Amino acid sequence: MTIYYVNSATGANTNAGTSEDAPFASFSAVESLKLQPGDSVLLAAGSVFNDQLDLKYSGTVAAPITIGSYGVGDAPVIHSPNDGIHSLYASNIVIENITISDTSGAAIYAGYVSNWTVRNVEVDHTGLSKSGSITFRTGSNITIENSTINDVNGDGIWIEKITGVTLLNNTVTNAHGTAADAVQLNDSSNIVISGNYFDQTGAVTPKGVLTLVRPVDAVIEGNTIIGGGFGISAQAGTNVAIQDNDISGYGGYSWSYAVGLGDQGDTRNYDISGNYFHDGVWGVSVSAAGTTTYVREHIDIYGNFFDDLTQAALKVDRPASGSFHDNFIASDVTPYSISPSIIAAGTFPVSDNTTIEEGAATPATADSLVVTDASIGLVSDTGFTSHDGLKLNPDKTASDKAGAHHNNPIGENGVSDGTLLLRDFGKAAFEKHGPALGNGDHAFTIEAADLAGPENGSGIFHHETAPQPLHHSPVDGPVFSILQDGLLH
Repeated sequence: MTIYYVNSATGANTNAGTSEDAPFASFSAVESLKLQPGDSVLLAAGSVFNDQLDLKYSGTVAAPITIGSYGVGDAPVIHSPNDGIHSLYASNIVIENITISDTSGAAIYAGYVSNWTVRNVEVDHTGLSKSGSITFRTGSNITIENSTINDVNGDGIWIEKITGVTLLNNTVTNAHGTAADAVQLNDSSNIVISGNYFDQTGAVTPKGVLTLVRPVDAVIEGNTIIGGGFGISAQAGTNVAIQDNDISGYGGYSWSYAVGLGDQGDTRNYDISGNYFHDGVWGVSVSAAGTTTYVREHIDIYGNFFDDLTQAALKVDRPASGSFHDNFIASDVTPYSISPSIIAAGTFPVSDNTTIEEGAATPATADSLVVTDASIGLVSDTGFTSHDGLKLNPDKTASDKAGAHHNNPIGENGVSDGTLLLRDFGKAAFEKHGPALGNGDHAFTIEAADLAGPENGSGIFHHETAPQPLHHSPVDGPVFSILQDGLLH
């Protein structure tokens, strides 16, 4: 396991490259090596490399080959007249702590690979001649985490035919082009997309934000998704969960939707829950461009909040089976638009949704609530079961339930059916560690004084949320709203 050092300012390719005092100068010296499992290639902080780095050799799962950085200062930068980093058939690779910008091709292009991790990488202004940013084609186990992609031509992330995809805590903004999405995944499976911030509001003629083409076993949760012609397009897939996302600002077309499915193939087993859909056109759209017969079944839509939409919260105009229940819908939003034939068939029932009257009062934080002697009651759905199978009993007291979840934050997106509605959607949600409450109506009685703050060291359990990434506004914290007499305060 050898560490090789590369410094574009002080290095020389005649050096051994195995110490900071005798680094290589360019990628050509690295490419002449036969890298072994566990080897690292570290680029000096502040260095600029005007060439493509070709990775030809593989590490092992236990000993990957790492491309990283060393020294103090700005991250090393790769510019390139081609791709920034290019690889075929090399597996078990880690790329971290570098910047890739102003490349003619993709920032990272890899095909027929497995077990790649891209972390803490900044990508800016890539795909100048041929579109592309981070691209993986054919393989398995690709992780992209804590990275930033901005101002690129074409898709910010393009992944195709990969088994095992994890996108975690990334920021993708302004992927430009009529065919461009912030992220597109094609024909992939075992997908987790969590905690990301995708924003296309500054992109030039973008297509959408997140596109999944024929996904299998996918979880899309806790992301902030803004802008584009649509939020999430998951038109044909199997076993797809879209949960706890904040999707807004999409539009430009009469068909624009927060979540769209039902086109381009069979659609089975979708769980769409706990999301905040707002400032857009349609909410969830089960539709298709034509009349091709596809299977659309087991589509469960519940526990979402629909607000400030110009069209209905739900659109179903192609044969489908599923349900739309226990959602919260602002009074100025049409609840649903369902084909009469589907209503007559009874395959997509609508039930137990709550209309929220937007009052003059604005959402208030817990700190701003006035202490009174009154209690605020929360009514529970006794049939609710959390993710870990824990049932809530409506006769439990606040202290009983708070104690039962000590150090396990209540990260619920909506608590309703009583006097108090707690809203906390998408990226602003509490971090969910351990057993956390899921969807449904939950309840216990909370004294107003407890909401303002415990007295003498007692009161309702308080959980401090982890700091949010810098790209989130300070107002993205938990929002507590009072629902009284049908008005949201």
